Amino acid sequence: MANRYGLVIDLERCTGCDTCTIACKVENRMEVGSGVRVETVGGTHRDSPAGTFPNLSMYYLPIACMHCDQPPCSDACHAEAIYQRPDGIVLIDEEKCDGCQECLPACPYQALVYDPDRNVVRKCNLCFDRLDQGFEPFCALCCGNQAIFWGDLADPESGVSQLIAQRSAYILKPEEETGPAIYYCPPKERRQAKGTLDLDGKEGIKFPKAS
Repeated sequence: MANRYGLVIDLERCTGCDTCTIACKVENRMEVGSGVRVETVGGTHRDSPAGTFPNLSMYYLPIACMHCDQPPCSDACHAEAIYQRPDGIVLIDEEKCDGCQECLPACPYQALVYDPDRNVVRKCNLCFDRLDQGFEPFCALCCGNQAIFWGDLADPESGVSQLIAQRSAYILKPEEETGPAIYYCPPKERRQAKGTLDLDGKEGIKFPKAS
């Protein structure tokens, strides 16, 4: 059975610290942008929740190249610079890339970055060189909250496959039918403190008495 490498990201653990973004920049020496960006799912601005107090909701969503089974970026590349390894990892041959940027709008996840100084398109490469040497992707290694897991999605006994099954992990934009190799474990349901809170200070949160 062929390997199918991918990631599982636990959104309950992710705190939006951007360590994965910086790790990708450092490992791949990306002067412009990063192969990973972290979005806030909530309000209209970064780090802002949706709703009104006390009914607020917010979580962070790291997004990278999805290393799709059917990568639309590859279909859009007339220079044939974007290709897929047998293990599913999608790569860009920067020697062939002519900087036309036709692949950028083709990606439904907006995971590609154009570097105007080098006139090439870059993205997450799943740290394939590290994987080939038996190491984990650098973003997974650097994540202080251990929110990023990697492994063989084709092996039902692998840690990532087990995590997907146990946590009902999902993919982004399934309607695109691209077959992403990045799965997300949903955050837990919003938790609310028991009691009431009066902002004028007349009554505070009531906590249950210790038994």
